[in-house]
Amino acid sequence: MFIKPKLAIEDFDYVLPDEQIAYSPSPNRSGSKLLIWDQAIKAESTYGHIAEFIPANATMIFNNSKVIAARILFEKINANNENVNSTIEIFCLAPTEKYTPVLLAMQAVGKVEWNCLVGGAKKWKEDVLIKEVKINNEIIIVSARKIKQDAGKFIVEFSWDHPIIHFSEILNSIGNIPLPPYIQRKANEEDKERYQTTYAIEEGSVAAPTAGLHFSKEVFNSLNEKNIQQQYLTLHVGAGTFMPVKSATIDAHEMHAEFIEVDISLINYLLKYANKLETPIIAVGTTSLRTLESVYWLGVKSLIYFQQYKKNIILNDLSLMQWDAYELMEHGISVQDALKSLSNLLSINKTDKLITKTQLMVTPGYTFKICDALVTNFHQPKSTLLLIIAAITGNNWKAIYAHAITNKYRFLSYGDGCLFWIKSQI
Repeated sequence: MFIKPKLAIEDFDYVLPDEQIAYSPSPNRSGSKLLIWDQAIKAESTYGHIAEFIPANATMIFNNSKVIAARILFEKINANNENVNSTIEIFCLAPTEKYTPVLLAMQAVGKVEWNCLVGGAKKWKEDVLIKEVKINNEIIIVSARKIKQDAGKFIVEFSWDHPIIHFSEILNSIGNIPLPPYIQRKANEEDKERYQTTYAIEEGSVAAPTAGLHFSKEVFNSLNEKNIQQQYLTLHVGAGTFMPVKSATIDAHEMHAEFIEVDISLINYLLKYANKLETPIIAVGTTSLRTLESVYWLGVKSLIYFQQYKKNIILNDLSLMQWDAYELMEHGISVQDALKSLSNLLSINKTDKLITKTQLMVTPGYTFKICDALVTNFHQPKSTLLLIIAAITGNNWKAIYAHAITNKYRFLSYGDGCLFWIKSQI
């Protein structure tokens, strides 16, 4: 019988000096420090030299999600159409169900609904907030209307008076890049470029997949010279990535769900190369790792369903809940069988892309199925991201982080990072 892990979150705390939090990016992307760990600290370098620590023919998998300008400021206007020096901030978290997946919301025309946080919500007494924006030399009126409030969040309908302008264009014109909440300053022109990976394509994240921020054109050139392959997936990072664990033990924490998009070509690629020692799979960022591991467990769920009911699961019903992986471990299904099942399911449904949600929570005791290594930043105390590091390193994370603090590494989103090799568990 499955028992949720009752790990005390206090055991994943450490003192992070404020002066070691990276409140702004390094002068250049690849100049950030890189610590290499393989059952012990093996080397220290920079991201510019990361290819030196990765074997030829390995595969690095990147999250190509793009950060959207999710913070929108509306200035309150009085009855005389005058600005009354009062601002309401709307932070778009995720589209409502009828506008999902995220791509549907970003391509919406005329109106769209989002789940939002609202700063200054008590000041929002009018039915509708209005904002003018100029796109392609046309003045467009953008409106925001509260539909519903629940548990501190709002459903907001945005509408605009243009028949072919997409919501992505509206956001790019009136929104602001949402920096992490611990960076208490407005986003500037540098942030617009640097709080975005160089390979970002798929719009939908409200926080950057920060491990990828260090990869410049020069770094990719060095990977190519060594025949280190690059593959891409999408996980749209939600604001929940910054949620602190407030419960005393991790079993009582509700992990946030996030949208993932994985091409069948990547699933088939993993089917060919996963678990082969000569071609390790390296996840760039915890978002990539969670997506890759989720792909395995989604394959397991689809295979078990077929075995039980002698028919395929409905693709739209396939998603991963917080503790599914731990409940399914006892089935012992191979990576190859799981990935074959998932690939077949997509083929039967005549689609080349898996789009679903994952709520996977990786804690110490988790058995990694796809990933052989992880490139990642240094994470906040008492965070679910730090639990992933502990799942890889055990209690060694404490010595690793102490070493980083002593040696003046920069922490969090704009900070330095690590290359962790995962000990084989299969």
